[in-house]
Amino acid sequence: MDFVLNGRAQGAVADVLMANNFDTGVLRPFIGHDGRSYVTMNSGKFDKDGKPIFRNYITNAATSLHKDEWIQLDTSILKAARPRMTAVADLQAAGLVYNIPNGMAKTSLEYEASSDPGAATISMDGMREGESFRPHYDLRNLPLPIIHADFQFSARQVMTSRNGGSPIDTTMGELAGRRVAEEAEKLTLGVPTVTPTYGGGTVYGYANALYRNTKSLTQPTTGNQATTVQEVLAMRKQATDDGYFGPFVLYYSPAWYGFMDGDYTVTTAQPITLRQRLQNIDSITAVKPADYLTGTTLLLVQQTADVARLVVGMNITTVQWESHGGMQLNFKVMCILVPQVRWDFNHASGIVHGAV
Repeated sequence: MDFVLNGRAQGAVADVLMANNFDTGVLRPFIGHDGRSYVTMNSGKFDKDGKPIFRNYITNAATSLHKDEWIQLDTSILKAARPRMTAVADLQAAGLVYNIPNGMAKTSLEYEASSDPGAATISMDGMREGESFRPHYDLRNLPLPIIHADFQFSARQVMTSRNGGSPIDTTMGELAGRRVAEEAEKLTLGVPTVTPTYGGGTVYGYANALYRNTKSLTQPTTGNQATTVQEVLAMRKQATDDGYFGPFVLYYSPAWYGFMDGDYTVTTAQPITLRQRLQNIDSITAVKPADYLTGTTLLLVQQTADVARLVVGMNITTVQWESHGGMQLNFKVMCILVPQVRWDFNHASGIVHGAV
């Protein structure tokens, strides 16, 4: 077993990570064309665009995979992970991302919420003394848990593949990548398998955020689409009453799947679905299914950094080490992708959670 206790590494894998400032590249060794073992690691330097420069270094780390085998494995894992991350992908697409360099070496993110600084003063000559208002600040803590899943290959499996047998079976890696992606998505939606807490802070998502707005919904049926539209309009008003005016994404749970693409009206030349009708509401830019939402749920979420953003300590990556005298290759797919759901000092929120 490998772990870190009181700042000291315990075990071979943890010791290697500590010695390399938790750069996971050190646990991704590959066999080069010259037969030597290499790792790709952060050089500590940056290019002209401010991006970190990665370089290959010769190492004596034990390895059994060639670079193209790593590429095959990584490709299959990431391909399996991407389709499952709707809410996470929306934050990334909107640029609502906060990157933490070397996130493996940090366990939490501290940030502040402040009260409104008050209104500006209007006068004809600018000499009138304005209102002096001192904002109040609230220090908050966001844990940065690691989401991970493991799988293994035997050395014999790898050698059989390399010596003219069938290609290495990446199914286990794909399943591990999918499990990791699912947990990141569940965290963001607010329906996690486990709610992470650390250092007095808790990771909240959309559906379990402390100060989200809530709305009671009517059970959807074939004949009450208009009722759903009115209730979504009421959800939008709850957000605007708190000072949030969009753009919004409306997520819906699997219980809505049979209704969202049903006809909203058949009296026009080109009938529209309920989903299309909801998307026609001003400031709602998208209406999307969310596989892991439970119950009969709608989530209206403003896509701005003061409501939610994705804290990235480490994108989905795979590391490897050997055990059983080198006869077993152990792999861990892991990431630090944590939603930072925010509300202001007065607990106003740009999230509205509707449920039957």
